[in-house]
Amino acid sequence: MEDKNSMLDHSHGGEQISVKQVATKYGLILGVISIALLLITVFAGLIGNQAMQYVGYIPTIILIIYAHKEFKAQGDGFMSYGQGLGIGTLTVLIGTIISTVFFYVYVKFIDASFMEIIKDKQLEGMQEQGMSEEQIDQAMAMTSGFMTPEIMSVFAIFISVFFGFILSLIISAFTKNSNPDLDM
Repeated sequence: MEDKNSMLDHSHGGEQISVKQVATKYGLILGVISIALLLITVFAGLIGNQAMQYVGYIPTIILIIYAHKEFKAQGDGFMSYGQGLGIGTLTVLIGTIISTVFFYVYVKFIDASFMEIIKDKQLEGMQEQGMSEEQIDQAMAMTSGFMTPEIMSVFAIFISVFFGFILSLIISAFTKNSNPDLDM
């Protein structure tokens, strides 16, 4: 039975490829793409647009698949379910940290109006749902404490990594290629 470290690394022509190496590469790419999407959202006036949030999942899914593909290609051709889950989750974690740091700096020091736009979009949404002024005031009072760049950044990391984990669970089920020599 192989030890834990050899399960995480693949040997190919003397070179080692690890879950961490692949996830770091694709996490950096995801971070840059996420920053680009944030800037497109801001400059196109789409802040708070629900569809833009879903668009962000597309590169995440594609990059997890490519990371899995590279891990298998640069290794021995195999990738366990756990390795796939680790690659996907770590890729999203790295990408999210990069984009969240950018988001924080942008909202805190470059464009303070971003948070006001988010609040205005929430207000519009509540009005469209037919909420009374009293209900809107209560809801806005409750959420205002969470509408700071610091709190939003922390929530963004946790929520993104959670969804990245879920996506990785699903994607890894399709992309795994278990080594039959290790199956008992």
